[in-house]
Amino acid sequence: MTILVVDDELPIIELIQYNLKKEGFTVLTAENGARALELARSENPHLIILDLMLPDMGGFDICRILRNDSSTAHIPIIMATAKTSDSDIVSGLDLGADDYITKPFSPKVLVARVKSVLRRFQEQPEQVTATVQKTDGTVSIHGLQIIPYKFEVTLNGSPIIFSATEFSILLHLARHPGQVFSRIQIINDIKGSSYPVTERSIDVQILSIRKKLAESADSPAFANMIETVRGVGYRFVENFESRGRE
Repeated sequence: MTILVVDDELPIIELIQYNLKKEGFTVLTAENGARALELARSENPHLIILDLMLPDMGGFDICRILRNDSSTAHIPIIMATAKTSDSDIVSGLDLGADDYITKPFSPKVLVARVKSVLRRFQEQPEQVTATVQKTDGTVSIHGLQIIPYKFEVTLNGSPIIFSATEFSILLHLARHPGQVFSRIQIINDIKGSSYPVTERSIDVQILSIRKKLAESADSPAFANMIETVRGVGYRFVENFESRGRE
């Protein structure tokens, strides 16, 4: 598997590269945003470790560009940052980052994060009893089709680009229509119980998913596929068809 490491500090690049290669990964490196975008598009890495502070453009801008490009939107991104405030973390997740790690970090922790993110998006689809689940893991419900092994989502035939984390949340909820999940349950189910993220970040991801569903269908009603259960969490609406579409 190939990992793209983007950082302008050579000692950090060498540290990350050394530890990832020890684990059998192929490592590409970029010291600026332009080179990072070039490699992401040409090499299609399995994961990107992205520093926020680069000489030519910010990590947030790079993340936004990658997520808006259909050729790179599917690539998981781990942001590396010295910023530890909730607002900075939420901003990164809002733009589509799948994980974050704060500097200075332990190489062992970073490698564990990399493996966790990769494992999350390569696991075979879980088997559930919902009638919307097909044998290959594809979920079809309310005109929405989610194909895990292709990392594809369409709504009434139109493709929608989601970040890796948004994709995982939508897939998880759609596999269990009508079932309510708390924010903590969502975090644990898609990322693992050790994932250090605030519940607020789930709200941000849900908001983005709803927006993309509504924009794809050109109807705000489609945002209501995911319903907020006040004081509890979220659920994928089981009888969306009968509620009508504006």
